[in-house]
Amino acid sequence: MNILVTGGAGFIGSHVVDAYINAGHYVTVIDDLSMGVKENINPKAKFVKMDIRDGNIRGIFDQQRFDIVNHHAAQMDVRKSVDDPLFDASVNILGTINLIENCLRYGVRKFIFASTGGAIYGDQDYFPADENHPLRPVSPYGISKLSIEKYLHYYHEVHGLQYVSLRYANVYGPRQNPQGEAGVIAIFTSKMLSGKQPIINGDGKQTRDYLYVDDVVKANLFAFNYNDSGIFNIGTGVETDVNHLFVQLRELTGIQCKEVHGLPRKGEQRRSVLDHSYVKKVFGWEPSVSLHEGLRRTVEYFRNHQER
Repeated sequence: MNILVTGGAGFIGSHVVDAYINAGHYVTVIDDLSMGVKENINPKAKFVKMDIRDGNIRGIFDQQRFDIVNHHAAQMDVRKSVDDPLFDASVNILGTINLIENCLRYGVRKFIFASTGGAIYGDQDYFPADENHPLRPVSPYGISKLSIEKYLHYYHEVHGLQYVSLRYANVYGPRQNPQGEAGVIAIFTSKMLSGKQPIINGDGKQTRDYLYVDDVVKANLFAFNYNDSGIFNIGTGVETDVNHLFVQLRELTGIQCKEVHGLPRKGEQRRSVLDHSYVKKVFGWEPSVSLHEGLRRTVEYFRNHQER
């Protein structure tokens, strides 16, 4: 198959590219490198530096004639989406529509979309949240992801485009950028290994569903082979609070830093966890990497790649 992966220089997207190439597929990566790193790109992939909003992207579709588009490129900073909703919508909504329109124009048969679990559900009514949970995003980022899902439904119903939307839990693992709006695991690990003090926001009892990146990759491989359209939670169904993460990472790094708490982040969700029973029923997918093993692999990666 001939596959386009947008955001293929990024944390999750680059792992997906590796898996597709290892499975024998031909992969083109489009990434503007605003968040991604060129060193993450598999050398066997064709790389095009381009913004997904660029009208010239049509030429890439015309040349390559993709079978499948896997869309991971995004403005993913929740705080930036709050500060600049127009930019967030421009990248996440208009950029995606630009891709979808070219999918229709050049006969792409399937669109795989990296959506979000926590941000799309908002404050949960029950735990874990399944795909039927009310959708109440409280950030422009979450709203943009939900909007894309609605557009994909429209393009499926009206134009017959097959799509799979994967609502990710909190993904962590090798290659995650510890700078800026990154996952707490990458931030804590990087700070510990560099001798800096991690700061726990608030009381540290806020929970998330932490999912190792290899399990996310497997979900993308399942989506590749799925011959229908749908929306699926990709999570573990297990809540873990920040205090527990801190203790685990301190043990795995061997760095005896203090447990320091700072101010809570305004508007932060207290609890977030996803029910993956539907995707297990339909795809046969379920997480296979335990939190402790995933943290061990992540610490090992950062230890080997930390800038000295």
